[in-house]
Amino acid sequence: MMAAAVLIPLLNASAKYLAVTYPVLEVAWARYAGHFIYMLLFFLPQRGIRILACSRPALQLLRSTLLCISTVIFVTGLPYVPLATASAISFTGPFIVTALAPLVLGERVGPKRWAAVAIGFVGALVVVRPGTAGMNTAALLFFGSAFFSAMYQLLTRKLAAHDSAETSITYIALAGFVLTTIPLPFVWKTPVSWHDALLFFGLGLFGGFGHYFLVRAYEIAPAPFVSPFNYLQLIGAALLGFVVFGQLPDVFVWCGAAIIAGSGIAMLYVERRGRTAAKAAPRLSPGE
Repeated sequence: MMAAAVLIPLLNASAKYLAVTYPVLEVAWARYAGHFIYMLLFFLPQRGIRILACSRPALQLLRSTLLCISTVIFVTGLPYVPLATASAISFTGPFIVTALAPLVLGERVGPKRWAAVAIGFVGALVVVRPGTAGMNTAALLFFGSAFFSAMYQLLTRKLAAHDSAETSITYIALAGFVLTTIPLPFVWKTPVSWHDALLFFGLGLFGGFGHYFLVRAYEIAPAPFVSPFNYLQLIGAALLGFVVFGQLPDVFVWCGAAIIAGSGIAMLYVERRGRTAAKAAPRLSPGE
């Protein structure tokens, strides 16, 4: 989990730097191309073509497409918004998942979870400050990215019991690679320096393995234990934003991020307690 908390801010910082000079689709393509190559090198010798065998290919492709759309929107907004702000807004994704879970998954959401969702969105409003002179309209792009990411997470829940993490991650890389390769000839710009070329190379490395470590963390540990470590990305984003771009988050971003993180952690523990109570409840026989 700590590895993911380091690699994902590095991915976003590299994408932010490159998106100022290069087309967004080219940056997204490099992220997915590298991811796909690394996944094949890592998994193909062990699993062969069976890595692509899945129970619901249509859902896998739809899920992967939604994440690709989320990535393109996220990268589009990065040149105009500080890294810490973008990261803070992206963490509204779990609240959108909870809000949509009754419609998409048929899950019941209790009042405590609804309260956490409401407070989390208040935190997002603190970060964005709508209607004020400090508002950055480009920040709204990250709400769109968070929505598509939430839809991706909802489909991930549907597929979690059917396909392995390796298969799911390979589909993410494959779909993203194909979708961004199609328009690539029309937007391609050759890297102007070895420095930029290395950053393009790193996008796939940071994205592929960062995502893999994140999924593996959720496989081997309970979500309430793992998820709080996600918020370490905010610290990494703030540090990289200051060191690389000279952008230091203001007090509103820090306060809003703290509200979002606190609400997210509280929601996870409410869900955990609900599951624990459900398992501990005595089961009645049909005649009771």
